Amino acid sequence: MLDRFEEFDIATTGTTIHGRRGGQGPPVLLLHGIPETHLMWRQVAPQLAGQFTVVATDLRGFGASGTPPSTPDHAPYSMREIARDQVEVMNALGYQEFGVAGHDRGARCAYRMALDHPAAVARLAVLDIVPTGEAFGRANMDFSLGFWVWSFLAAPEPVPEQLIAGAPEVIVNHMLDTWSDKADAFPAEVRAA
Repeated sequence: MLDRFEEFDIATTGTTIHGRRGGQGPPVLLLHGIPETHLMWRQVAPQLAGQFTVVATDLRGFGASGTPPSTPDHAPYSMREIARDQVEVMNALGYQEFGVAGHDRGARCAYRMALDHPAAVARLAVLDIVPTGEAFGRANMDFSLGFWVWSFLAAPEPVPEQLIAGAPEVIVNHMLDTWSDKADAFPAEVRAA
């Protein structure tokens, strides 16, 4: 996996971000989706490390990164705050300008980062993300049944938080099982992380 990558925990303004860094060359930041961690990049990162310095992190609230308390408006978990964490991590590692690639939730973070910190983002790749308004505007029964979790997660607190806390493995395994075409895409050790 990422055994040859240096592991780190870096304090940011709002929390602590966990991640790994490896390789040599221009820096590139890899941001995961939901319900994943930086380990989603375990097959891609080593290949990129031949030409780039790869930084893969756990977003705020995921994996081994910090989980600061939320507020009724969820402001501590806004993409603006999550993007700021990532810029602070890259700055702490010595990178003022870098490429960033984000998948799903990480893509939302990546484009918010490009908007708020344009001098930091040299290149941007967003993967597997559609603007929320566009998705809901085109929603039909198939969308509702296939992606019910998005509406569920957007419900007012504490409903999703308390229900997920009752059986977190159920929701995580459901997402990982139904959103991948490969049955073995998420082995047990990755799911545990």
